Amino acid sequence: MSRAARSNTTRSTAWVGWVWFAAAMMIITGSFNAMFGLIALFDDKYYTVGPQGLLVFDLTQWGWILLIFGVLAAIAGMALFSGALWARIVTVALASINMLAHMAFTSAYPAWALITIVFDMLVIWAVIVHGDELKNESRA
Repeated sequence: MSRAARSNTTRSTAWVGWVWFAAAMMIITGSFNAMFGLIALFDDKYYTVGPQGLLVFDLTQWGWILLIFGVLAAIAGMALFSGALWARIVTVALASINMLAHMAFTSAYPAWALITIVFDMLVIWAVIVHGDELKNESRA
């Protein structure tokens, strides 16, 4: 059997479950971000804003950013189930941005920020280390 034929018959391992986890977490995280964005857009009294404001954005801008980012993350999570390379790249990029964004909110919501950062790190790890296995799984 040639090397090319063997690479096409590579079986995925149980580690592919981590990529499914990453895909599910992207959908959930995207849904939460979209929900937080909608809350910021429709109820500007929901979030407590200090005298310096919310980072450099007002709540309307922040709401739109969260809504768009959330929808993109959910779409990337759904596409990640196919094992497509573009979905893996977009997932890593969006999870990295989400992780950095939540680092900025550590002082405001330390527990939620820490949980989100840990989940984003797991998503990035799963997609980078085991992303190829999901592609093999979708071919089988």
